[in-house]
Amino acid sequence: MVLVRGATIALIASGVLLSGCSADRPFGPTIGDVFGGGNATREAAANAQTGIGVNAFLWRATLDTLSFMPLANADPWGGVVNYDWYSDPQTPNERFKATVFILDTRLRADALNVTVNKEVRDAAGQWTAAPVAAQTETDLENAILTKARQLNLSNTR
Repeated sequence: MVLVRGATIALIASGVLLSGCSADRPFGPTIGDVFGGGNATREAAANAQTGIGVNAFLWRATLDTLSFMPLANADPWGGVVNYDWYSDPQTPNERFKATVFILDTRLRADALNVTVNKEVRDAAGQWTAAPVAAQTETDLENAILTKARQLNLSNTR
């Protein structure tokens, strides 16, 4: 088994070394290329996206603005933030759930989409879907955008 692993590693390493061969580099990649210091590594680093896959100000503003809701999951590379059900203590018979989609790496109004679901408790104690005012989603989007702009301004000073 160890011999098979060693052969596999050797095969992968030789493939990496041979893949760097080109007309302008007749001797293949350098040791620096393979271990993190050559031109190939610098080019890959320059082309690689660092950090998260969406606008960082919109991301942070989303988390800050909706921090009162329980976070279900968040994907910073895909730009999706899902919040779990939240009930305001003043209105315990209704609850809300939100999903925020950050659609761009630029800080733009059309780079953000918020959807909200609402449920109300009926007389039997069961949760049933209820309509959400369209203005609710717009108000949340505007609050997130305002916070993102504030974060951006405080970052550029």
